[in-house]
Amino acid sequence: MSTDHSASGTDALLRADNLVAGYLPGVNILNGCDLYANKGELVGIIGPNGAGKSTLLKAMFGLVKVYSGTVHLNSEEITGLRADQLVRQGIGFVPQNNNVFPSLTIEENLQMGAIQIPERFNERFDFVTTLFPTLKDRRKQRAGSLSGGERQMVAMSRALMMDPKVLLLDEPSAGLSPALQDEVFVRVREINRAGVTVVMVEQNARRCLQIVDRGYVLDQGKNAYTGTGKSLANDPKVIELYLGTLAKAK
Repeated sequence: MSTDHSASGTDALLRADNLVAGYLPGVNILNGCDLYANKGELVGIIGPNGAGKSTLLKAMFGLVKVYSGTVHLNSEEITGLRADQLVRQGIGFVPQNNNVFPSLTIEENLQMGAIQIPERFNERFDFVTTLFPTLKDRRKQRAGSLSGGERQMVAMSRALMMDPKVLLLDEPSAGLSPALQDEVFVRVREINRAGVTVVMVEQNARRCLQIVDRGYVLDQGKNAYTGTGKSLANDPKVIELYLGTLAKAK
């Protein structure tokens, strides 16, 4: 993983500036939010419920209306483009819920992920199954019969089939047991080490800050704190306001 060479993110792979966004006109969830991710970084977004974390990801992925502000990928403005256009540009997105086709097999789910580049299916299938070997052995199993953790692996793999530059993950550990949460975090690190820039919204704030290069703490649709994962995890104000006693547990 690369280090943060730019304090302001001026050379960022993905950059959001002063985003104001929401689901209804006049009811803004984001109120001037900023984020950047440099190539090769693993970036985490934490904060209280209702802070706008998932909305930030969805706004960058064209799923929420952006009323002002901009989103850039490789210095090219992509604000408000449709999700299918953004996938073609190199952004993958894994939603928190309903992120697999339960009636389809694992292999068919991955085929759906590569629908824009079917000629590269075998190549991409080989890549994702090096990260998630069990999927290769169970490729004919229906996704609906999988556990929550296994479904999350399929969802991440499907998003990786398009060979994205950036992977956006919306609460990948939500609803999973502690052991399965650890498994997901290990896999996210492996995806990042394989060369994919990752931006992850995560409810397990303490664990998130342990693995990310940099983190953002959102509150009421704005950036409350930002810094390296380690600095945020050890910041007394962040601990008091957002992490609680869990942050002190080793």
